Amino acid sequence: MRLYREKAAYQVEKYSDMPITIDCFKAYDIRGQIPNQLNADVAYRIGNATVEFLHAKKIVLGPDIRLSSKELSDAGIAIDGLEASLPFELIKVHYEPDGTFPNGIPNPLLPENRAATSEAVVSHKADMGIAWDGDFDRCFLFDETGTFIDGYYIAGLLAESILKKNPGSRIVHDPRMIWNTLDIVAAAGGEAVQCKSGHSFIKAKMREVDAVYGGEMSAHHYFRDFSYADSGMIPWLLVAELLSVTGKTLSELVGGRMRTYPASGEINREVDDAAVTLQRLYDRYAAEALNVDDMDGYSFEFAAWRFNIRRSNTEPVVRLNVEARGDAAVLAEKTKEILSILESD
Repeated sequence: MRLYREKAAYQVEKYSDMPITIDCFKAYDIRGQIPNQLNADVAYRIGNATVEFLHAKKIVLGPDIRLSSKELSDAGIAIDGLEASLPFELIKVHYEPDGTFPNGIPNPLLPENRAATSEAVVSHKADMGIAWDGDFDRCFLFDETGTFIDGYYIAGLLAESILKKNPGSRIVHDPRMIWNTLDIVAAAGGEAVQCKSGHSFIKAKMREVDAVYGGEMSAHHYFRDFSYADSGMIPWLLVAELLSVTGKTLSELVGGRMRTYPASGEINREVDDAAVTLQRLYDRYAAEALNVDDMDGYSFEFAAWRFNIRRSNTEPVVRLNVEARGDAAVLAEKTKEILSILESD
């Protein structure tokens, strides 16, 4: 431990005079720009506070491949006075930092990152394509034609399958796109429970209502039998099971739902002031909406379409999701209409 303190000391000292902010503390994780929002001094303080608050006797620290991980992890485990106050073990996971993402940001939710998987499905005549994000907690699927399947429809597919094995159970979903999920859960005899987006909120709500499954359109899938946690491995295994049991292709399993409730997919836009932008949309649509929900940003519901607009908890953008009842033309028209308002900022 003394060795780690000596190694980290100069890094911590380098940033100790910087103004302390809480910009890196988001709704459900800690992240920020290095070094002005997140640095060795912040990591050092977080490490100390974690041990003091939890009275921790053992900490497991697992860095990722970014070059900044070494400095942050060294500082994060240099805990003040630990040897004197606690019987403590640090367990440090070995890694070789690469620091680069040669194929772009590891986020298949971005359309520009889907081509490699799509092309591989087609060239290998595969039944399904699978892609993960950088930390392997989101699972993205492509059908047998190489077409990307939005996580919204996979959540509905899994909810239906899981309810067959667990009749009458509760399913937790986020507020961004909901009609397909509500329809499926009701038809399968389950109970849909809406929850604010984000893993900390979804997990807490699942425990509260004892939900068997939770699904977000962002491709996070949570399972009661997996300690209510999300997994990047379980979803594709369950879908593979469905392909085997039903004899249907993935496009056949989700195609009808995609036509019944066409959706825009998540659209991100940078704006000067997110609060002002959300208020402008509220002023424009609230009076004519059949229902307005402010659980997570604003959701506006109309007879033939609905949309959700929310501030990102992790990036300086607003996120838009639009869906319609079986009418792709209405979807396109309304998506264009809202984007024109966003882009006028």
